[in-house]
Amino acid sequence: MWTKYYLCCMATINFFIQSKNNPAGIYVRVRDGRRIDAKAKTKFVVNPSDWSQSKGEPKNLKDENLKKLSLQLQVFKTQLLHHYNSSISIEDTIGTEWLKEFINPTSSPDAIPAHLVEYFDYFVKHRKNSLEKASFTKYMVIKRLMERFQKREKKSILIKDVDADFKYKFEDYCAFEGYAKNTIARAFKFIKTVCYDAHKNGVPIHFQLKFLNSKIQPVDKVYLSSEEIEKILKAELTKDYLDNARDWLIISCETGQRVSDFMKFTRDLIHYESTGHGESKKEIAYIDFRQQKTKKLISLPLSPMVMEVLQKRGGAFPRKISGQKYNEYIKEVAEKAGLTQIVKGSKQNKQTNRKESGLYPKFELITSHIGRRSFATNHFGNIPTSLLRAATGHSTEAMLLAYVGKTEKESARQLAQYLVK
Repeated sequence: MWTKYYLCCMATINFFIQSKNNPAGIYVRVRDGRRIDAKAKTKFVVNPSDWSQSKGEPKNLKDENLKKLSLQLQVFKTQLLHHYNSSISIEDTIGTEWLKEFINPTSSPDAIPAHLVEYFDYFVKHRKNSLEKASFTKYMVIKRLMERFQKREKKSILIKDVDADFKYKFEDYCAFEGYAKNTIARAFKFIKTVCYDAHKNGVPIHFQLKFLNSKIQPVDKVYLSSEEIEKILKAELTKDYLDNARDWLIISCETGQRVSDFMKFTRDLIHYESTGHGESKKEIAYIDFRQQKTKKLISLPLSPMVMEVLQKRGGAFPRKISGQKYNEYIKEVAEKAGLTQIVKGSKQNKQTNRKESGLYPKFELITSHIGRRSFATNHFGNIPTSLLRAATGHSTEAMLLAYVGKTEKESARQLAQYLVK
């Protein structure tokens, strides 16, 4: 006897056994009217004495092993249902071979996965030589998020399942979990990137994918003004570790580089070039390095403020510290410099591990990224954008502008300097 589950598209699914031997393999059959009738052996087995012929499922669900088997069959049924509906929508040939392929995919270690979570690993594997640690971490975070989402949906999601309905359910799940809107948008954008990469490798995608977008909402961009950088430079710091962190923060604000780059600065990377003639002749210090993230070769003139920091240290850069310690110390530096005014921004809630927007003392919003944003903001409009972009290493002007934190009023005042004589 078989048990029936009614599916959409007028299809039914049945589980049954064909043997009295122990263990007996459990079979599945999919039917849709007269046009589809497919059956195949699953990977599940059961003792025939524990199998209900009338219900087509394990008999004693109080037994932990049989209860687990029943749940596994339910999950299998849900996944098969979704696979059936997806196959119908793209007019795949549905039959016994189709069913066997679902149960036992014909794959080799180098086969291209059709399931989204599995393709994450394939995506990362084929970029391991060029992938930065931060990018790898981001991919793994989104993969784990997808795994949790799949668990709630009780099905394994195929790449071709990423459609408007998937987007709605995924965003709803992320919002329920407390993720910020921009975090959700960036996660979905990455999922699209993975799907398009799979499509280039021959994996089918849903026709709706190219129409699905998640907009990044404008956020308050906290940066240090020239006056605030001066306050930090002049702050009285009695502890050596704070003075060391302060000097790195000044270097960050004056060079516009990522922490992964400026923490590797050494005096060996500096060279000098002469400019001018006679009394106007002077030496300009440049630092040459290759950005870790972009692999771009940067040659950057060092400002008088950076040279002042180096002279204080006998020509050497400050002592290297971890990114985590740097983030901790520069908050303390900013507080001691008097940056306690209340401003809008967002920071990580340590309990929920989520970013939360609100009003905070400015020093609490200081992170390792603030130097790069301050450099872009303070120099934007004062020097040609093309030169500013060359200094930061941004590939496009749009990417650079994303760092500029000037408000409309501040930009208007700057424009007035040029227009109102």
